Amino acid sequence: MNTRIYVPFDSTALSLGADKVAQAIAAEAAKRGIAIELVRNGSRGAFFLEPLVEVPTPAGRVAYGPVQPKDVAALFDAGFVTGGQHALSLGLTDEIGYLKNQERLTSARIGLTDPLSLDDYIDHGGFVGLDNALAMSGADVVKEVTESGLRGRGGAAFPTGIKWNTVLGAVADRKYVVCNADEGDSGTFSDRMIMEGDPYCLIEGMTIAGIAVGATQGYIYLRSEYPHAFATLKEAIHRARAAGWLGDNVRNSGKAFELEVRLGAGAYICGEETSLLESLEGKRGIVRFKPPLPALEGLFGKPTVINNVISLASVPTILAQGGAFYRDFGMGRSRGTLPFQLAGNIRRGGLVEKAFGVTMNELIHDFGGGTLSGRPVRAVQVGGPLGAYVPASQFDLPLDYEEYAKHGAMIGHGGIVVFDDTVDMAHMARYAMEFCAIESCGKCTPCRIGSTRGVEVIDRIVANDNRGRNIALLQSLCDTMLNGSLCALGGMAPYPVLSALNHFPEDFGVDKTEAA
Repeated sequence: MNTRIYVPFDSTALSLGADKVAQAIAAEAAKRGIAIELVRNGSRGAFFLEPLVEVPTPAGRVAYGPVQPKDVAALFDAGFVTGGQHALSLGLTDEIGYLKNQERLTSARIGLTDPLSLDDYIDHGGFVGLDNALAMSGADVVKEVTESGLRGRGGAAFPTGIKWNTVLGAVADRKYVVCNADEGDSGTFSDRMIMEGDPYCLIEGMTIAGIAVGATQGYIYLRSEYPHAFATLKEAIHRARAAGWLGDNVRNSGKAFELEVRLGAGAYICGEETSLLESLEGKRGIVRFKPPLPALEGLFGKPTVINNVISLASVPTILAQGGAFYRDFGMGRSRGTLPFQLAGNIRRGGLVEKAFGVTMNELIHDFGGGTLSGRPVRAVQVGGPLGAYVPASQFDLPLDYEEYAKHGAMIGHGGIVVFDDTVDMAHMARYAMEFCAIESCGKCTPCRIGSTRGVEVIDRIVANDNRGRNIALLQSLCDTMLNGSLCALGGMAPYPVLSALNHFPEDFGVDKTEAA
């Protein structure tokens, strides 16, 4: 039997040269007459070690990294195909501290399997949740998801079970499940990692959602900047359909669910669920008024479940292990785990899946190793480009939806962008307002006009042009945007601006008294 050698084809690994490493390994093995099976797996998420090459041994998989093509000959000389010692040897992959100290539920298979192998997926616990769901009533499936405490992982943190129950109870001739895969927040990549590294998990989660609420058609709305995810999902859907996991008669259950991938047009606003629906229908991506809620009148005016990738990819674990199992992770009303994503000025960037309640200090220092620059961390932005800037004084707060909300912040999609003490927070506040102005769909005045005026006001504050009056004006403007915008784009732009002003007033040329 040929020795398996794992080299990731995750986008991050590819950007760091994984394809060239795979080609070098194949060429060197052929040159030496060594029979190998090269498996292109997903990334484990320890991006600072990519390209990460793994080989199976009797004790478990052994990792080497980061590997470059020039290292390959020496790896063969050291007998790495059987786990031999080399300067790049990291030991057993499961014992690497960055990975060992996580609680991986949603991302448990990423990096372990060939993402397109149905056999690999099933051998690692795949489709158990769907099999269980097919034997249950839709109401019982919804009840299990409700009892798990799962909340939307896309940012709003709305209870998933309540949303599904609304669609279940709606009377209509057609219902839909839509996956929001328009992962546009800075510093986020967990959705992409699922789609590239464990696509059947998303397919399974969406099929369970369809079975639960009575929907027969699903759509994955994917951002156009993810070509590798697009290709992987299309092939995975094709294989799942051929094997009977999708189609008119899922696993001979008499229940139907079909699935398609649709590419978005590159607008940040289409991450907002109603704009996404407009785009999916072939229209301009622009926010809809609510009510009606999409759960009652969504895609093509029909009841629609809309969840993001991580929300739906969490569902197979819940149906396989039970809602109580999932609920045992986390704290308060924040149950389960979240794949946090470490980016920015960080020494060890990547994916860290932990139960809610972990602190920023643990993520940044224990997992991330501090800043890449070696300078002190001054702030982190949590939850994307419209998330608040959290100062070091709040790094011991537990990462919990309600706890962060008390401090004017949000967890959102779990993206964490790190800044050292050289960052200019007035510049970052201006960037947030400018981002909102550029990405606004233009439908509501507070967002369309408020963000443009906000940039101008920040410029006047920094230039010391009637600074006191303009600080009051900025605060009033942010209040209007927060309470008057149609959607979260305009409604959240004040978070980074006010947090920067409140926590780092000196960067605006003011002291704490003036900013308060």
